[in-house]
Amino acid sequence: LHKLEHLSLCISSRVRQHFSFPSIFIYGHTSSGKTYVMQTLLSTLQLPHVFVNCMECFTSRLLLEEILTQLQSCSPETEQTSQVPCDTFNDFVRLFKQAVATQELRDQTLYIVLDRAEQLREMEANILPAFLRLQELTDRNVTVVLLSEIVWELFRPNTGCFEPFTLYFPDYSIGHLQKILSQNHPPEYSADFYSAYINILLGVFYMVCRDLKELQHLAALNFSKYCEPVARGEANERDSRKLWKNIEPHLKKAMQTVYLREISSSQWEHLQHDDGEPGQLKGLSAHTHVELPYYSKFLLIAAYLASYNPVRTDKRFFLKHHGKIRKTNFMKKHEKTSNHLLGPKPFPLDRLLAILYSIVDNRVAPTANIFSQITSLVTLQLLSTVGHNDQLDGPRYKCTVSLDFIRAVAR
Repeated sequence: LHKLEHLSLCISSRVRQHFSFPSIFIYGHTSSGKTYVMQTLLSTLQLPHVFVNCMECFTSRLLLEEILTQLQSCSPETEQTSQVPCDTFNDFVRLFKQAVATQELRDQTLYIVLDRAEQLREMEANILPAFLRLQELTDRNVTVVLLSEIVWELFRPNTGCFEPFTLYFPDYSIGHLQKILSQNHPPEYSADFYSAYINILLGVFYMVCRDLKELQHLAALNFSKYCEPVARGEANERDSRKLWKNIEPHLKKAMQTVYLREISSSQWEHLQHDDGEPGQLKGLSAHTHVELPYYSKFLLIAAYLASYNPVRTDKRFFLKHHGKIRKTNFMKKHEKTSNHLLGPKPFPLDRLLAILYSIVDNRVAPTANIFSQITSLVTLQLLSTVGHNDQLDGPRYKCTVSLDFIRAVAR
């Protein structure tokens, strides 16, 4: 509601016959309500508008033609809509003036909403600056609204352009998510019972997932398992302890597949009834390591060892004739804490290669093929670079994969 009021001040606070802002840039993370609020506002106020998804119209020609086609439906004088050919932005300006020549469209502001506007950066260089100045180029009462998930600084061309009015949509807080998700409660159960279930769901998933659509999917997927004790008569709706003990292991399984959509909803329900383990899922997370080249697997194992083993243990682990090493009290004291709890540590390139030569049976030459595979692992986000690329002491890396993943690779 706060977002709707804020946006309505930008659009409807002025008289409809007056010129509005030439361009408005609205940004925020996915599922923060940008598209929904904009569509609700335009339909509620009955403002003439064109709404285009730039992911669907992925070329400038498709985008311009779609805008002109929707403009025909805004005019009451046009009986049927047809595809309007438009090759350049000059043609678009001329055809746009003809389309808004009717008296009804002249008397109020026309809004052109471009959803997923980050796709404009992949089109011709003149498209984005021209849309920002469309009111000036056409001399018509038109406002262009850009909806995006990235900030305006990543849009701005090097040559400069007209600056739009910028509006930020913040993420939903946990309280907002609780209210929104609780509205979808099934009629056969009370609102308080479903609200308690949403509280448990958010308590588990809020730290790793703020996406409203994903949370709605998780809520619908796991609710049947939550109310099983109530359906069997083993507990009532207020017995939160029994309900939590029943749903906890299933939420832990669902945590491993957040965002992945590895299996369908029916397959997930079948797996829950069979009490299967998440490792039985034949999805992306189970088979990612199969696609890696031979030496990339060894590089990833070496990177994991370098990230989680202290430097002082390399001689003990990777040298065949390291001699006798005394275990001091200092080493015993500090090795009681698992390094997996402390997270991965950065390591230099030469240490990675030294461990690689130690764990591979045959001799490996430091060729360009090996270094290109390291770059590929960074591109796949299995490794991450630490520091700047221009540092003199060589690149440093971190291993970002989990222990279960590296065990599957090592097998």
